[in-house]
Amino acid sequence: MQLIFEKSRPGRCGFSITRCDVGQEAKIPSPYLRKKECLWPEVSELDVVRHFTQLSQRNFSVDTNIYPLGSCTMKYNPKFTEKAAGIRGFADLHPLLPQLDHSLVQGALEVLYHMDRLLSEITGMDHFTLQPLAGAHGELTGVMLMAAYHRSKGNKKTHIIIPDAAHGTNPASAAIAGYDIVTIPTDKKGVLDLEALKKHVNSQTAGLMLTCPNTLGLFDSDVDKIAAIIHDVDGLVYYDGANLNAMMGRARPGDLGFDIVHVNLHKTFATPHGGGGPGSGPVGVKEHLSRFLPISRVIKARNGSYALDYDYPDSIGYIASFYGNFGVILKAYAYILMLGKEGLKEASEHAVLNANYIMEKLKAYYDLPFDRRCMHECVFSASRQEKKGVHAVDIAKFLIDQGIHPPTIYFPLIVKEALMIEPTETESKAELDILAQALIAAAQLADDDPARFKDLPKTMPISRPDEVKAAKDIRCNFFA
Repeated sequence: MQLIFEKSRPGRCGFSITRCDVGQEAKIPSPYLRKKECLWPEVSELDVVRHFTQLSQRNFSVDTNIYPLGSCTMKYNPKFTEKAAGIRGFADLHPLLPQLDHSLVQGALEVLYHMDRLLSEITGMDHFTLQPLAGAHGELTGVMLMAAYHRSKGNKKTHIIIPDAAHGTNPASAAIAGYDIVTIPTDKKGVLDLEALKKHVNSQTAGLMLTCPNTLGLFDSDVDKIAAIIHDVDGLVYYDGANLNAMMGRARPGDLGFDIVHVNLHKTFATPHGGGGPGSGPVGVKEHLSRFLPISRVIKARNGSYALDYDYPDSIGYIASFYGNFGVILKAYAYILMLGKEGLKEASEHAVLNANYIMEKLKAYYDLPFDRRCMHECVFSASRQEKKGVHAVDIAKFLIDQGIHPPTIYFPLIVKEALMIEPTETESKAELDILAQALIAAAQLADDDPARFKDLPKTMPISRPDEVKAAKDIRCNFFA
């Protein structure tokens, strides 16, 4: 078939309209024409249904099994938030409508406005932008706000300080924004080395990015001292809020001395996460930075209506198209309203309790680099097992055979043979016991018969990938 297009002409609504007619035959270039007849399988409807049903049953998701993936937090997402995002009044909105007529989108603008207020209250900030599309995108936005602040004051700042226990995207975000990176080591308590920090802070320090709690799952009790050191040189303190689910309702970053914060809605507030998206990483600031926030911003008029405001001449401009991932924001908004103040606090308490429960169950079987109460996640080392020839990746393959998604391995980088476990607040004690028992069984097998790990996982329909070869040569047959 051949499509014949007319020249576009403007429509009544201002958009161009194109009409197409259908011709009689296709003109497909010969290189793309099939040389042999296509042999379609002769199968019944029942065979087709069973085929695709069985494929769907091979999917691994948090709806079917525990997913203790540290740092990324693959936790259960309430189905009612999906229904909230599917409300036709929201789902059918065109992203250009707010620019054409504010009266058509009052409900959506009200959600954005109130989400700004809710996040400000939860984090102790004064204003938020909801534009950033992921946590790392929020980081970049935060560092750009730092740069705008220093430009406005004529400050000559060259570097940003980042602990080695920070999320890996922190230095990347700061570098993309044009800053040099100064790394501060972790001390014997598993937190930022305060004396090392003092040696590196000077007049060229633009700010510090602190993951709190850090990637070891440990809270830095010197955070107020850290903030004071940075503020003394007119630097800004940035809170990586990816681990906010460890302390929300208990402490607010704004009260601890932070000037900027990003929040992972797709983690802390139970919206879908994984597979590359969708995400949302809103950024909040204290009042002295609010004039630099991205445009547009939702404002509330005296008559109670909502509108978009672009009148911020010092703004860093657009960070993302339109108003962020609105569907993700809407789900997080519904989640916050459902839980309320006490519910959010309880969720945080359960996250911390679950992580400490796992830590206590496993500390006799795996090395624990920092043996102290953790927050939302705990980090073990498989160094003990490595002595028998069993590595963290081997333990991960063992867990696959047990029907359990492995935790994060080899991160944070400062822990050798790292196993980062984040059970989240949504898992029950029964599920945590299953996870713990599987990891205990792995440790015992490493002691008794370490050679068995080389053939795992057994349940995969293909042989074990050659990870080293795949990393060295992207052209190789991954499943050698």
